[in-house]
Amino acid sequence: MQHWLNRQRYLIDYTLSAMARQRAKNLGLLLVYTALIFVLASVILLGSALRREAAQVFQGAPDVVAQGLLMGRHDLSHFDDVDKLRTLRGAQRVEGRLWGYLYDTSTAANYTLQVPSSHEPTYAVQDGEAIIGEGVARLRKVTVGRQIYLVSPAGPFLNLRVKAILPQASAMVSSDLVLVSGSDFRRFFQLGDDAYTDIAVHVRNPKEIGKIAEKVGIALRQHRVITKGDVLRTYEAVFSWREGMLLALFSAAVLAFGILAFDKASGLSAQERRDIGILKAIGWDTGDIVRMKLWEATLISLTAFLAGFVLAYVHVFFFSAPLLEAVLKGWSVLYPRVLLTPAIDGLQIATLAMLTVLPYLAAIVVPVWRSAAADPDAAMR
Repeated sequence: MQHWLNRQRYLIDYTLSAMARQRAKNLGLLLVYTALIFVLASVILLGSALRREAAQVFQGAPDVVAQGLLMGRHDLSHFDDVDKLRTLRGAQRVEGRLWGYLYDTSTAANYTLQVPSSHEPTYAVQDGEAIIGEGVARLRKVTVGRQIYLVSPAGPFLNLRVKAILPQASAMVSSDLVLVSGSDFRRFFQLGDDAYTDIAVHVRNPKEIGKIAEKVGIALRQHRVITKGDVLRTYEAVFSWREGMLLALFSAAVLAFGILAFDKASGLSAQERRDIGILKAIGWDTGDIVRMKLWEATLISLTAFLAGFVLAYVHVFFFSAPLLEAVLKGWSVLYPRVLLTPAIDGLQIATLAMLTVLPYLAAIVVPVWRSAAADPDAAMR
């Protein structure tokens, strides 16, 4: 065992010295390899982080939501609909929700106006007050205590004092949010006292969400029933689709790099062929030369993988992935500024290593073996 370890150490020492003699060529390959790993790892890390962020944000969301339908389009619900669901066995809390959209012509942005739940005293607002998302505050350039004006296309307007600004941690879903009181909301949208945008149902036992959703669908035939799991699966599908689209585009770069690696290994320079001939002349066998070249490829690939992964980690979690965020997060005037929590999927990283490191190692075996099996006298001439 000790003899084998010493043999590998000597091979690594010689490999490092040989790589130093061709530092320009190896450095160029290393930079290209690192850039490839950086891009692919950035896509994977950003996709995983966004999925985890969405899952955390929706932890407090209603388990079941019922939305009224009229001719297949979203319609208002009413107090009688809410009252029907309150008698459902297994439903912990049922409440009508008020929310809607407003296009602000002054900033060309869409706001989400919502009345906070009475069960969330942290976000309680009085008439004439508002709690706004960080995107709204940034776009309208307002701070706590200042006034914000909202004008409805129908004519009514709101003059609201900013009570608080929602934390940046929830910016993914609250960047465009404006929380107002129920009376202000109804007056602004000219809504009746018994009308609601939709109905939220909180289930006591998470295992019964599917059953409760079925009961809601039976009780309210003209409503569409959506579970929290449906929303999370939708986000998962969107992020996975966008991530897959990027990976498919960059697969061409992976193929091009494989061709480059094969060409590098098969197109040995005259100096490299001469070095191989000298090694064989002094007693190295073909296996030693192949192992030496494999060590060279391993050192390059592992260095590139570690450097590319670290750069991708910094790019995603320290700078919020500015090169990729428009594709995976989406685009809008009120673009959320989200500091992502590190989330690394070990299986995805292992898959990335297998798809980038192993093909590179495999691409050099046959060309190097052919060169190493050549006659040493012919190689040195």
